[in-house]
Amino acid sequence: MPMNVMMPQMGESVAEGTIIKWLKKPGEYVERDEPLFEITTDKVDAEIPSPASGILSRILAAENETVAVNTVVAIIDGQGPEQATEAGSEGSAAPAPEVQAAPPAAPGPSAQAHPHDESAPPPAVRPGEMVRSSPLVRRIAREHNVDLTQVKGTGLGGRISKRDILTFLERAAPAIAETQGAKPGMSQRASGAPPASSYGQTITFSGPTHVAAMTPQRRLVAEHLIASKKTSAHATTVFEVEMTRIVQIRERMAREFEQRQGLKLTYTPFVARAAVEAIKYFPIFNSSVEGTNIVYKQAINLGIAVALETGLIVPVIKHAEGKNFLEMARAIQDLARRARSKHLNVEEVQEGTFTLTNPGVFGSLFGTPIINQPQVAILGVGVIEKRPVVRNDAIAIRSTAYLMLTFDHRIIDGGVADQFMAHLKNHLENWQEPVL
Repeated sequence: MPMNVMMPQMGESVAEGTIIKWLKKPGEYVERDEPLFEITTDKVDAEIPSPASGILSRILAAENETVAVNTVVAIIDGQGPEQATEAGSEGSAAPAPEVQAAPPAAPGPSAQAHPHDESAPPPAVRPGEMVRSSPLVRRIAREHNVDLTQVKGTGLGGRISKRDILTFLERAAPAIAETQGAKPGMSQRASGAPPASSYGQTITFSGPTHVAAMTPQRRLVAEHLIASKKTSAHATTVFEVEMTRIVQIRERMAREFEQRQGLKLTYTPFVARAAVEAIKYFPIFNSSVEGTNIVYKQAINLGIAVALETGLIVPVIKHAEGKNFLEMARAIQDLARRARSKHLNVEEVQEGTFTLTNPGVFGSLFGTPIINQPQVAILGVGVIEKRPVVRNDAIAIRSTAYLMLTFDHRIIDGGVADQFMAHLKNHLENWQEPVL
């Protein structure tokens, strides 16, 4: 029996969504709850599962098409996989199911066990077998240099789901870090490896110029940033902060922190906790402007900017004022992971009152971030590096970082912004809170 696939409503205020990519083609069999297509809205990106098992008989909305919620975007014919195979063998124009040969392991560090580790599990796929996976799974595998033959699939016929590869990456993370010698929270520039980015894509010119349409998410980001610049009177102040004490704490506690909590100890929770404490002393930074009124917010809902292939998304840690260091670290890593795997709920990107962005992971010294409306400030963190500084009239080497605060000059004066940053600086340089 045919079943309609609807554009879901991703939150009360969301009226439409844009289909980014279909993960199945007409004629292919899809399992119930298997990812069917990806969408983007003005709130969040999401991977939409199939509402039923059967053959995807028709696609009614093309990629990059924006449609209203509750609109029928596809039709699934509820027949079994055996019928799907028979239908495919009758010479129809439908593409063959996505079954591909296992990609060869790429050279260099990869998310798999060390070759000389006798305790390493055997490959999940025997030599010569085919790997069953979706385009999304294969993209994640390419991004993380994963050999899919090492990943055990739990789907129908051993098909590798997104959950399978994400679980594999989580378990392999310690081995990756050990192999690459990476330090959590430090700039990729320090390891000499340039960050992966969709902006580095190869462009084939057929003339003097090449025209490419913005992605739906890029269009939304552009609209929001332009609106912010038109709304707020942007001003930025930059402070140099010595991070030596925090670097020493991280280096001393990283292994124990990961063993006991199963989390990487990064620098972001340190800055997030310091920002929350500064906001408590200066509540004007946790407000918004409505006409000629200043609306102070009781809850500190801290937004954490996460870089995706298609742009930025800012998941929100609700009631950050009530979280200790460990709870903050858990929340940050959980939201970042689910943002990249497109498993955020709409509510998790709403109601932010202050934003933290960390361009330092890409090697940036400092910048002038744009306020995330309707907030009145955003804090940026530059790369943490060893630099020569003057201490007691002598040159010394210290780990430092530039922190930049962009604020809405309509309601926040420069003196208040500098006092906020001085409080933040003092908290970081004289860190007292236990991490465990």
